Amino acid sequence: MDDPALFGSWFQGPSWQPWRSFLRVAFGLPLSDQDLALFKQCTGRTMPPAEAISEWWCLAGRRGGKSLISALCGAYLALFHDYRRFLAPGERATVMLLASDVKQARQLIRYCKGLIGASPMLARKVLNETKDALELTNRTVIEVNVANPRQTRGYTLAGVICDEIAFWPIDELSPKRDEDTLAALRPALLTLPHSKLIAITSPYARRGAAWNAYRKHFGQDASKVLVWQAPTLVMNPSADETAIAQAYEDDPDSAAAEYGAGFRRDIAAYLSQEVIDACTMRGRHELPPLPDVRYKAFCDPSGGSSDSYCLAIAHKEGDRAILDCLREARPPFSPVAVTEEFAATLNAYGVREVAGDRYAGEFPRELWRSRNIEYKLSEKAKSDIYRELVPALNAHRVELLDNRRLHAQLLSLERRTGRGTGRDVIDHAPNSHDDLANAACGALLGCVAPAMTSGYAIFELTRQRYEASRRLLLRSGQ
Repeated sequence: MDDPALFGSWFQGPSWQPWRSFLRVAFGLPLSDQDLALFKQCTGRTMPPAEAISEWWCLAGRRGGKSLISALCGAYLALFHDYRRFLAPGERATVMLLASDVKQARQLIRYCKGLIGASPMLARKVLNETKDALELTNRTVIEVNVANPRQTRGYTLAGVICDEIAFWPIDELSPKRDEDTLAALRPALLTLPHSKLIAITSPYARRGAAWNAYRKHFGQDASKVLVWQAPTLVMNPSADETAIAQAYEDDPDSAAAEYGAGFRRDIAAYLSQEVIDACTMRGRHELPPLPDVRYKAFCDPSGGSSDSYCLAIAHKEGDRAILDCLREARPPFSPVAVTEEFAATLNAYGVREVAGDRYAGEFPRELWRSRNIEYKLSEKAKSDIYRELVPALNAHRVELLDNRRLHAQLLSLERRTGRGTGRDVIDHAPNSHDDLANAACGALLGCVAPAMTSGYAIFELTRQRYEASRRLLLRSGQ
């Protein structure tokens, strides 16, 4: 970071000093008194580790320089170690940079290419370059990938850098993508010496791999896993203090996570895995239409470019709401063609009206009307639908289809307390979707006994008033 012939031009100025302290700790280098003071402040430990750490987590605020440090660590592990004597003929050591999506992954490889290409000495080490990888002359490859437990197996890894792991999405392939991906990667790190597992992220909700690492290892002197937690202004003293202060004024809970590097207290999971499992009818993927059964339908329309277009059909049986049919058209698609297909499904179930939200104004209503099906605007917002279905789900009075995408979307839903109102808002997590969940819950709520939802509404209103009063007392110092 200091040598102008290597990476020095990228890390000039005193604002990078906190990252130098962090890297000295992580790589087992001698610490100055300043380094030691920052170490104690950011790790909760009293003594630094006696040697280099093989797994470290840096929980830092936004605009703190995390992505550039991730690229620096990847370039260092690939260029300044020789793994050839540990490799089989034809085998390559891989330094893998993982991100939540393709766009973020490509940004990381651009940083790596910039770091290496700016140094003529290091640029000569590049044997081959693609949009997703750099192959080096020392039989090492720097490769970016999207976090996925299936795609990250089969490598011999010299290092893994997990960028913004707290925001990796939930999907049907891996409801716990962060934890499942790490479990797939750790065995691949055992072959080569000095291999590192590095996670650099802003914190988010109190769940997942980042929260578990913090809860288990922060402040633990004997732990072999290092957890470093620092606000934006600690890791980047040159950041705009006025903008950060304004963010705290606008939304303290969000700013405490975004810039203060704290895990959010105002976010909780909508449903647990146990509740979803208890309501799921294993092996049931769809129920055929039956005579003399009154069905309810709900759809989540889409224009066909980004979100899915979903339809759900349900019916009531005693005190139970049963999901019969679930359809999803993933983009790209023609809304006209999908509406035609969904209308045929509704006709098979004898359904003449479907509920949905106000998406795209009159457009979806005209599509359905042309097929002799009435599109009724839902009286409840999506968040209210989720909230009011909770008691039936918790009481196991809902029967869900065995649909992995539906389960993953339900699991990704978050309950967030609205600032100032105390009213819960329920929506999908960042980088996730809830099209199937919205359609399914909308259809099921139409089949739930009114007494269950009205009783829950009274309880929920009481709880929200209590939470609002509690926050006011806390803010006033009482």
